[in-house]
Amino acid sequence: MRRRHHFHIEHAGHSVSATVQTGHTVVVEVLVDGKETGHGTTRDDHPVTVHVELPTDPPAQVALRATPGPGMPRCILEAPGAEDQVMSPRSY
Repeated sequence: MRRRHHFHIEHAGHSVSATVQTGHTVVVEVLVDGKETGHGTTRDDHPVTVHVELPTDPPAQVALRATPGPGMPRCILEAPGAEDQVMSPRSY
């Protein structure tokens, strides 16, 4: 059965959101400031990393690591020079 899980974090003045759709094939969509900037797929409970760019000056590269399971999915934002940040789950 497929289910959608939503995550959000504010980083460097930008809104970063992720949707993890679980199932046999896991789909991860990443939005920065409301615009889709990256997506990735994986199988079963294998983690997937999606690299995106924040629209700063100069643009900053960050990565979102999604772990679909086992259990509830988790998302972590990885930025160079900063600690990894756990993204907050959203109910919508």
